[in-house]
This record gives sequence, structure tokens and C-alpha cells, in this order.
Amino acid sequence: MTLTQPERRAVLRAAATVAAAGAGLASPAQAQHAVRWSSGTEAPRTAAPANATDCHFHIYDDGFPAAANAVLTPPAASVEDYRALQRRIGTTRMVLVQPSTYGTNNDAYLRLVQVLGPERTRMVAVVDTSVTDAGLRRLNEAGVRGIRFNLIQAGATTIEMLEPLSKRVAPMGWHVQLHMTGDQIADADALIQRLPVPVVFDHRGRIPQPAGLEHPGFAVVRRMLESGKGWAKLSGLYMDTRVGPPSYADSVAVARALYAANPARCVWGSDWPHPTEAANDKPDDALLFDLLAACVPDEAARRRVLVDNPAELYGFPKA
Repeated sequence: MTLTQPERRAVLRAAATVAAAGAGLASPAQAQHAVRWSSGTEAPRTAAPANATDCHFHIYDDGFPAAANAVLTPPAASVEDYRALQRRIGTTRMVLVQPSTYGTNNDAYLRLVQVLGPERTRMVAVVDTSVTDAGLRRLNEAGVRGIRFNLIQAGATTIEMLEPLSKRVAPMGWHVQLHMTGDQIADADALIQRLPVPVVFDHRGRIPQPAGLEHPGFAVVRRMLESGKGWAKLSGLYMDTRVGPPSYADSVAVARALYAANPARCVWGSDWPHPTEAANDKPDDALLFDLLAACVPDEAARRRVLVDNPAELYGFPKA
């Protein structure tokens, strides 16, 4: 049976009451209203702690020049739209992630850091091996704390660039962020293990279902977390799921296992405006935020994922 959107939200609210017991209700400041590229209008039931960080989102603007080989060219999703999302779910710190759409031209996103507020915004950039040392220093001064390799939507970067660029950004204390399928991660195990920088896995390592925890890619991600060298974004529950909303139970199981592997190496992100999803089938961001309670066991632990861990990874002031 297919649930309607109101029915999905009703099921989630009931589940969240149990999963988030003791966490408290959402702050009155978290408004009930529509947000572009997000379904639903209700605020989450779980309250966002002070300095809660969204560690993965994008802005799209028709005025930004798209890369010639861009695969994803989503419609406009503005700073004002994103601020509406923040008001809805209660996050205040943010990590802007350069998407594949704009290739290695980071200039527009560097300007966005200033618009969003450099004291509460960090950025993950995209570069290739032609980047100069002066260019890397400029990115660092502007608030960049890592570089992303999107090896699913082929474009600006390749796996051959991963090790040499990792060595170049290591002295600045940066990390590399990998958007790879679980199969790609399994195939690149030896390479990933020897990288000289922290490794952040996008969207729970994109572990396919129904293999889930038995997939060899999951073993690589878990081992990296256990060593302290790897990090996982507990984001994109709608990616790779077979179960789907409102529970996303298979994706939640992966996120829960990654958190258990190392609670100090997990962060959360909205992935708004959900560029991989059809315009008429965007997920409910309040639902996704509430499901963090199903992934992470208690309020203090969620504060660690939302505040303390991002402060360490991205260099925000300690709360």
C-alpha cells in the first residue's frame, strides 16, 4: 500500500514520539511552513541544539556558470530558500558543498560563504590537479576545509587525482570527501586506507540495499571509522533505500551501525535541495531530521553529531 504524504507524516510523528523520547519538542522558533524543494510543512518534533550544523547542502543559481560536462543541472535553489529550511529545522551552522554542476570553478560558492556568514559557514571545494598552491591557500583563507571527489556523477575529478591531491592538502589539515558507490569504495579499499588525510564518506558510503551491512563497502567505511581516520555523513536516507519513507529502515540501519562504529566520527547533513530526487518527489526535511533520533540513541549523542563533531571536522568554535 502506498501512503499519501500526510499519512507518511502521521506515521513518522508517531514513531518519532517513541524514538525521540526524552529529547523534547522542537523549538517554537522552528516554523511550520513550506520550504522550496522540501515536502511537508511541519517542524521536526525533535529540537535542534544550539549551533546545530547542517554539514551538507547546495545552492543552485542560474547565474552561476555550469561546467560544460555537468550531469546534474537542478533548478534554482537560493540562499533565501535555504534560510527558510534552517528556520524550519533549527540548524544555524552550515557546510556548503560545491556540487558537480559547477566543476572546479569555486568562485561563486566562495562568495556564498560571505553571504551566509563566514563565522558560521564552512565549505568543501572541488579542485583538480591543476590547482596551484596559492589557489589552495586562498581557498583555505576563505573557509574551505576539504575537497570533494564526486565519482558517481563523473566530471571534474577522477580517482587518479585522489592520492596526489590528498598529499597536497594534508599540510592545511583538510579532509577529502568521497561521493562513491559502495562498490566503488570496496574496489578502492587499499587506496582509501593509505590516504594521508581524514576521509569523509558522503551519504553513509552509498551502501546498496539489500546487502546493507553485509556489503564489502560497508566493511571499508566501518573500518575507517573505527581507526578514527574516517568520517561518515548520516545523510541522504532516501538514497539506496529499498524500504523508502516514512521509516527508511534499511538506510537507518546503516547509519546506526556507522554511529556505533565511532560516535566521534559521524556528522549529519540535509542534502537540501536533494538534487538527485525529482522535483515532484522531494523528501520531507522535518522527517529526515527526526529520523536522526532513530540513527543516534539519545539527546546527548545527537548533540555530539550535530555540534561537537562538526566543530572538530570543520573548525567551528567549540560550543
